[in-house]
Amino acid sequence: MDNCDLAPLHVRGIAPYQPGKPIAELAREMDLLECDIVKLASNENPLGASPRALAAIENVLMEVARYPDGSGFTLKTALAQKHGVEMNQIVLGNGSNDVLELVARAFLTPQTSAVYSQYAFAVYPLATQAVGARGIEVPASNFGHDPEALLAAIAEDTRILFIANPNNPTGTLLEPERLLNLIERMPGNVLAVLDEAYTEYLPNELRSDITGWLKRFPNLIVTRTFSKAYGLAGLRVGYALASPQVADMMNRVRQPFNVNAFAQAAAVAAMEDITFLDECLEINRAGMAQLTDGFERLGLGYIPSRGNFIAVRVGDAAAVNRSLLTQGVIVRPIANYGMPEHLRVSVGLEGENKVFLLALERALEELKK
Repeated sequence: MDNCDLAPLHVRGIAPYQPGKPIAELAREMDLLECDIVKLASNENPLGASPRALAAIENVLMEVARYPDGSGFTLKTALAQKHGVEMNQIVLGNGSNDVLELVARAFLTPQTSAVYSQYAFAVYPLATQAVGARGIEVPASNFGHDPEALLAAIAEDTRILFIANPNNPTGTLLEPERLLNLIERMPGNVLAVLDEAYTEYLPNELRSDITGWLKRFPNLIVTRTFSKAYGLAGLRVGYALASPQVADMMNRVRQPFNVNAFAQAAAVAAMEDITFLDECLEINRAGMAQLTDGFERLGLGYIPSRGNFIAVRVGDAAAVNRSLLTQGVIVRPIANYGMPEHLRVSVGLEGENKVFLLALERALEELKK
C-alpha cells in the first residue's frame, strides 16, 4: 500500500502553489551574481520596509526566546483604531494567505461550495480543494470580475464568494459602487470574502468603505496584508475584519502564535510611517507609467492595472520568460492562471524597470529569429 493513499482524494489532487523564483535559485542555475539579478515576480515593495518597521524589529530581538503575544493585542489595537472596528472583529494571520485558508477551514465542508472568478488568485481554489469543498469558477469579463455571473453561479450549497479587488494577477478592479451592489444582492447565508491585498495602491475615491460595509453586512469578511505596500513580505503578517461572530469561528481554527513577535511589532510601526508609505505609492505610480510606456513602445498589449504589478501579453510567454531568466531578470509566467501568452511583472525601481524592458526587447527579438 502506498501511504499516500491514506490522504483524502481531494488532497492528493492538489497542485501546490508555485511561488516566484528566488534570486538565490536563479543565481545558482545561471551562474550569476545575486546582486546582478532583477526580481519583478512576487509583487514585493522595491523600497523594502519602513525604517520605523526595521527599528521595531531590532527592539524585539532580545525577546526572541519568548513566545509572541498570541492575542496580538497591540497590533489589534492599532488595526481597530485604523479601521473603526472592535478588537473582536479582527483575525490575525501568517500573511493574508493564512487568513483566507482560515475562512475555508471554518466555513467550508465537502458538502459545500465556494465561488470565485476565472483569473482570480490561485489560493481560492487551493483553499477550497484542501477542505474537500467544490470550487465554482465563473468566467471573467475582460479579465475582471463579472458581478452578474458571480451572483448567478451561487448555488444552494455555496457558503463563500471570493472577490479579489484589485485582482491578482490581472490588476483589474470592481469600482466601489459595483462592488457594493454585488454584496447587497448576495444571499445572507453566503460569506463575501473581499481580498484587498493591494488596496493601498488605490486612490481614495476607489477604495471601499469597509468600516461602513462591515456594519451593514454581517456576512462580509475583508482581508488585508502587510506584504505588499508595507514591504513586510518576509515577515508574513495579514489580517481579516469581520463580524464578531464570524471572527470567532475563524479564531477557533487559527493556530496559536501564528503571527510572530517581529511581524507584530513591524506591522504596528509600518502603519504609523505614513511618509514612507506615500513614497512607496509615488514610486509605484511612476514605475507603472514607465512600464506601460515601454510596452506601448514595443507594441505589446497589457491589462491596465490598479496594483503594483501588470500583466503584459508577449506571445510565447514561456519562451520569453526563459530568455529573461538567462539575462538575470525574474518575472512571473501565469500560464497556470490560463494566461499562457502573458507575463505578470511587478513594478520595480526605475533602474530595475529599465533593465527589465531592455531584456524584454532582446527576448522578443530572439523570438523573431
